This record gives sequence, structure tokens and C-alpha cells, in this order.
Amino acid sequence: MALNYDLVALDVDGTLLTDEHVLTDAVREAVREAAAKGAQIVLCSGRGPGGVLPVMKELELAGTLISHNGAATVSSYDHAVVHQYEMTPEYLAPYIAYCKENGVHFDLNTAFEMMVERMTPEAEVMYARFHAKPAEYDFTKGLPAGLLKFTVFGSKEQMDIVQADWEQWPARLQSIRSGDFFIDVQHADANKGKALRQLALSLGIDRNRILAIGNYYNDISMLEFAGLGIAMDNSPELVKQSADAVTLSNHEDGVAAALRKYV
Repeated sequence: MALNYDLVALDVDGTLLTDEHVLTDAVREAVREAAAKGAQIVLCSGRGPGGVLPVMKELELAGTLISHNGAATVSSYDHAVVHQYEMTPEYLAPYIAYCKENGVHFDLNTAFEMMVERMTPEAEVMYARFHAKPAEYDFTKGLPAGLLKFTVFGSKEQMDIVQADWEQWPARLQSIRSGDFFIDVQHADANKGKALRQLALSLGIDRNRILAIGNYYNDISMLEFAGLGIAMDNSPELVKQSADAVTLSNHEDGVAAALRKYV
């Protein structure tokens, strides 16, 4: 039987993995079966490459990955950066000042590096779940070059307040909710949909031959670009409305169900 889609774009957290960051056997087998039959599997995550590569290794796959919400497209073979959207460092100054004034934890990311001003026990636990190993950095000395993502982390209630405040700011950078406990700030043009479009053009794959699966607001651009965009049942309602179909939740092997039904 021929494949219906040539490229399968998969979000990682809340989609491919359970909320406990587990890749179930059923999902692993379905993804590997689709790959074995010829589909190109592209992981599209808000994580940096260092957090996505272990998932690819667990899947026993290799290829191109879209990381930092589309800000960096990377080859898993040699870790070469295929494309990236860099932020203007001066634009970040208000965000850093806000976090310091309000006690909001933040980190700064280049394609492969993550930097924090300080670590807390709570932050250490969180970073370990995402295979992230941030280094402490003195931001009073200035910001490094090649910055792709500024992420804040806290309780859902704290992130709701931060989101409401930042939505009133000038849109020189974009801020996007990438999870209940996270907000990412990036280049205005960086998103999963644009990165997926660039990759598809380079591979000569028509968008109608692309299937994408995601679960959160940072996945909407990807779901809308793909020929078939599928939202997880654990997605917010707006994400479901942006998709063409809805599959089971990430605790019910929703990715496996979608791949077997549509691919």
C-alpha cells in the first residue's frame, strides 16, 4: 500500500511524548513503521536540538529536525545548522529587565547553548525532564551573538500574567505560549510553519504531501501549513479549531492512531 504522505512533522512534548515525557512502545513502533515505508519523519519542537536529538535516538531515526519553535533547523547527522532566525539583542533588554523585576525565571538560547542567570532546584528538575543542561551566564557583561530564543518558566498563573503584560508591548519580537508553564520570545518570523515550508521546498515536497501533528499554540502555524494538520485531543480548543482533524490524546497513543489512520 502506498503512503499518503511523504513527510510527517511531529511535535514532541504533549504530542509524541506523554506528559511524563515518555515515548510509548505503540507510538515508537508506528513512527518507525511510517519511516520504514518511506515517510520522512521530522521532529518539530520548542526544545533546542540538544533536547530533540535524544528523542530521535530513542526512535532510532536520523535526519532533519526543526527546533526552538522553528528558529533553528538542524541536521542530526553532523549537527549543522541548516537555517536559523537570530534575534536583535537590544530588543531583549525589556524582557530581561521585566523578569528581574518580577522574579521570573528565564533562559537564553543559541542553536546549541542554553544560558541562565541562576539555577533553582525547581528549574533543575524542569531542565532535566527536557534533556537540557543550561550554563550560568553573567548577563551584565552583555548578550552573546546568535540568540534564537528567550524562554520564561513558572506556574501557569504566573505565565498568564506575563503573557497578558507582554501582549501589550510593541511587536518587535514575538512571544508565544509553548506550554502552560512556558512562554518563548523569538524573532518575529520564526515559527514551525515557516521552517517546515522552507524544509519542504528544499526537499521538493508539496505541502499537500505533508502531515503534521501537534498539541499547543506554537504548533498552529505548522498544522495550518501542512496538507493535513492533526491536533491531539489534549490540545486547547483554539489548536483543535486550527487543525483538519483531531486524534486521541498523548496518553492514548494519539500519534500512533493518527499515523495508522491517515499515513
